[in-house]
Parts: sequence; C-alpha cells; structure tokens
Amino acid sequence: MPKTIDSGAAGRVTLALIVDAVLLSLFAIQHSVMARQWFKRAWKKIVPEPVERSTYVLLASSILLLLFWKWQPMKGAVWDVRNPNGHALLVGLFWIGWGMVLVSTWLVDHFDLFGLKQVFYYLRGKRAEPLPFKNPALYKLVRHPIYLGFIIAFWAAPTMTAGHLLFAAVTTAYIFVGILLEERDLTAMFGDDYRRYRERVSMLLPWRKMI
Repeated sequence: MPKTIDSGAAGRVTLALIVDAVLLSLFAIQHSVMARQWFKRAWKKIVPEPVERSTYVLLASSILLLLFWKWQPMKGAVWDVRNPNGHALLVGLFWIGWGMVLVSTWLVDHFDLFGLKQVFYYLRGKRAEPLPFKNPALYKLVRHPIYLGFIIAFWAAPTMTAGHLLFAAVTTAYIFVGILLEERDLTAMFGDDYRRYRERVSMLLPWRKMI
C-alpha cells in the first residue's frame, strides 16, 4: 500500500498519542452507536430503511479514511523479528487473519453485511428480509470469527512499532467492548437460540472453556 501505519516522519510522541487516540475514539463511537438498535430505529426516521446499513458502512469508511489520512506514526520498535522462520510465520498469520475476516463475511452474507443487498432489492421493488440465525463453518468453532481474524491480523507483525502497538491494543480492547454490545443485541433479537449458541460455542478461541 502507498501508506502504512508507520509512514511519514515521526513527530512529538505526546501529540501523536492524542491525535491517534482521538481518531480511534471517533471510529469506535460511530461504529458502536450506529450499530445499536435504538439508534437504528431513530435513524430510519431520517434515512430510508433500505439504505440504513449502507449509510452506516459509508460513514464508518469515511472515518477510517480520516484515520488513515491523519494517523501520526510512532516508530520506536517494540519488537523486530529478523529470524526468517519467525518472520514468515507472522506474515502467514497476518494473511490468515485477513482471510478469516473475508471468509466469515461471506459465510454470513457479505452483501447484506455491507448494505448492498438491501439497496439492490429495493431497486428491484423487493424487500430484503432480515437474516435468520445461523452458525455455518467457522461460526461453529467461535462466535466471532470476524473479530478473531482482525485480532490476528493486527498483532501478527514482524516489526511492531509503538504506533502499531497502540493501534492493535486499542482496537483489540474495542473489539471486546463491541462483542459485549453486539451479543446483547443478538440475544434480544434471537432469544433462546442465541443463548444456547453462547453456551455451546466459545467467544474467540475454539475451545469451549476458554474466551
């Protein structure tokens, strides 16, 4: 990519921490608040229901672009893996993480997740029905394979700089908060089906008695 998390000249650490923390907070607030059911009900009074999801994705993407643009690098190395086998392992895990994210979206319904299906159906004079509860493939191993993929991708870095560490730590913490909020909504939507699913399948690690 033309720009990475460590691109650009490093400035004052204090300023970088403040700017980066604000950028991450903006994404977390927008992403969490707009995903809640009470906000969706209010938002649908302003925007048509078929574009509610795509509008959410558009705004989240806009804040991500702002984060990419204004991110302040902090280049002090926390670790730097030079061993060829260790380097290859971390690069492999990085791509496995992103692959897990992509595969997991398709297992649910990729186009519904990004709001495209709802708009397409609306243009054809149809209504996209809400997705039923299901747990295919990876979802039989962990309840949140998308989030697990993100965590793997964020932490599997052969060179972990201070800025990358900040990003990985804050986004991982946000993922756990997001899981708690999301599971509360899913339990309200699917009731006992989701409660039994939580009892049967672990949150992030594919062993029932772990997280």
